[in-house]
Amino acid sequence: MSELNSLAGTPTATHPARPRPITGQVLTFAVIGVINTGTYYGLYLLFLPHMPYLAAHVVATALSMTGSFFLNTYFTYRTRPTWRKFLLFPLTNATSFVVTTAGVYVIVDVLHAGNRLAPLIASMAAIPVTFVVARMIMLPKQPKVKDGE
Repeated sequence: MSELNSLAGTPTATHPARPRPITGQVLTFAVIGVINTGTYYGLYLLFLPHMPYLAAHVVATALSMTGSFFLNTYFTYRTRPTWRKFLLFPLTNATSFVVTTAGVYVIVDVLHAGNRLAPLIASMAAIPVTFVVARMIMLPKQPKVKDGE
């Protein structure tokens, strides 16, 4: 089976060439997250003198998210990029935002812990959830095996 919506314009295999252990995927995903954060911040600082801060934030976010998509496609999940995956990938950032926001609220307002470290703690909690969402987008669905087969 192949996907015809490859970014390269050629059919792609729907199964990764060589599946990786999930622990390797999690570690690679975390490293790419650190790289993505550094890329975003560097781009933000680069654009800031030339445009309003919100425009710098949006452009830096879009560029770093695009880089994150390709890094995760090739290194974390070892699959080929498609337009479908590319268009769904921002859902991973939306998931991270929702989990982090809820986590900050719980840590600060429910647990009455300090607000300085709350975003970092909540971000760590968001990593596994974001990983699962990214995995669902990047990897093809596995066919269900019926009993007796």
